[in-house]
Amino acid sequence: MRMRIGSAVAGWLMSVACLVPATGHAERQLVQMPPMMQQHMLGNMRNHLVTLNEIISLVAAGHYDRAGALAEAQLGMSSLPLHGAAHMAPYMPQPMQAIGTSMHKAASRFARAAQDAAVERNLPQLLHRLSDVTVQCTACHAAYRIR
Repeated sequence: MRMRIGSAVAGWLMSVACLVPATGHAERQLVQMPPMMQQHMLGNMRNHLVTLNEIISLVAAGHYDRAGALAEAQLGMSSLPLHGAAHMAPYMPQPMQAIGTSMHKAASRFARAAQDAAVERNLPQLLHRLSDVTVQCTACHAAYRIR
């Protein structure tokens, strides 16, 4: 299977390559923000994990429509106001913002693929779209930290 890497992830990979010391481990950039915003962001990340787990459970049970609806409502582009994205963005470096936006867009693409999979039963394509979401999560968590 061919892995597709979005421009945000490709940019992240190039920037992280400069941070990898001889040990082979990248240093995560500390993102400074007020404690209240840290708590808000950590809450969002925990919510994202819970949502991803629920999505995986729904896909495993064959409830593709429900998985797509949940993805869009909690992770997709329409979820941005729910997470306070406009208030969080000023505290994030631009590449971190781009990765976050890519994750939300990937979740919306997953939601559309879930609707298609409900009819076509194309599980491999659906899982590919889900991995497009988690690759963004992985990229951000590998590059940035707030504590």
